[in-house]
Amino acid sequence: MSAKDTFHDSVKRALQKEQWVITADPLKFKFGNVNFQVDLGAERLVAAERGGEKIAVEIKSFLNSSAITDFYAALGQFLSYRLALASVEPNRKLYLAVPVEVYRTFFQYEFTQTAVQQYQVLLIVYDPTNEVIVQWTN
Repeated sequence: MSAKDTFHDSVKRALQKEQWVITADPLKFKFGNVNFQVDLGAERLVAAERGGEKIAVEIKSFLNSSAITDFYAALGQFLSYRLALASVEPNRKLYLAVPVEVYRTFFQYEFTQTAVQQYQVLLIVYDPTNEVIVQWTN
């Protein structure tokens, strides 16, 4: 079992404040012979729909000395998880959760913005101190 991210519980509580029900902590699934484990699975009922909205959230802290190295790892995980989820649970959207300070700095760089756009990375920007979601990007 992999270690939980430093801000795992903060993101979990922030999602719950927005009426998300955590359905898996972690969300485990298998694609072919490969086992995957995304940090959180969550659902929220949407009034206009019969069912609900389903998401998976990969949480990152970006606490290492090199933000670009953290980004490489996060992007690789995100793309692998999204590929596998598309086959196993095609109705579940995958998000990458990043701290607000990292979003306001590193994620404003031209390279990072281009990569996020090119690879269509959905982001949840969170405030780990106040345990709230600051922004959702699609």
